[in-house]
Amino acid sequence: MTAADLGPVTIEYEITGEGIPLLLVMGLSCQLIHWPDDFVQQIADNGFKVIRFDNRDMGLSTKFSTAPAGLPRLIGSLVSKRLAKSEYLLSDMADDAAALLDHLGIDQAHIVGVSMGGMIAQSIAIGHPAKVLSLTSIMSNTGDNRNGRPKVSLLAKMSRLLDPSPDKVLSNGVESGRLISGPHFDENEERIIVQRAFDRCYSPDGTARQTMAIAASPDRTAGLRKLKVPTLVIHGLADPLVQPSGGRATARAVPDSRLLMFPDMGHDLPRNRWDEIIGAIVTNCMRAQVPSRIG
Repeated sequence: MTAADLGPVTIEYEITGEGIPLLLVMGLSCQLIHWPDDFVQQIADNGFKVIRFDNRDMGLSTKFSTAPAGLPRLIGSLVSKRLAKSEYLLSDMADDAAALLDHLGIDQAHIVGVSMGGMIAQSIAIGHPAKVLSLTSIMSNTGDNRNGRPKVSLLAKMSRLLDPSPDKVLSNGVESGRLISGPHFDENEERIIVQRAFDRCYSPDGTARQTMAIAASPDRTAGLRKLKVPTLVIHGLADPLVQPSGGRATARAVPDSRLLMFPDMGHDLPRNRWDEIIGAIVTNCMRAQVPSRIG
């Protein structure tokens, strides 16, 4: 792995494979290692240079110093954007990703984002359209504050698992994964990645700041309607964290987009669906016009 000094932030990244650049953007509280290695390799085996990275405030990338919001303010910000105040927005995180591509000498790339990473991927396509060959938005939403909201019952359960004490991280992380995942949840696999992420970097304050950045960011619907790149939207019908309406709203907003939904997928990437998910991503990439210089 390598650190890229981008001026305002330093972003940690890793590259797998050779070929057409494809940028993977991870979600809230997650690090680049949350993209499973064999999932990444499977994409790379289709002829892509796969770039994954730690978003700001997470993993080995730059951490910010603003005091994180407490639980009442975070919950309030989910109800009304007027209550959301953040040091940075999703568009700033999109700028980080665009700057990383510049750092790597890449003019254009396919962009694939999951959850908050899907929101950032959308923001890259809106704010840096010349850099985007295709867009894939997975288990995400448009930020319109109506579609793709979490189930209230889930928020109540998740709020009891927010104890930041290091000795609670493993058990709470596994239980959180169980609550948001579909029927193919693998507890042993979840336990391994939660422990690996904790050992690499534990940043609960970063999670709170990223959450506020989501809440404070504006609705992307109008920007999505102007996109002219091949777009794929993937969502699980069993997703309780970003309910399926978020995927449907995203697909409605982007002209000529394609929507793929799985009945046995929650807010996760079930291994039994990888072939279909990766196949759909590759097919969407093939819809794009690839320029002569791609980095």
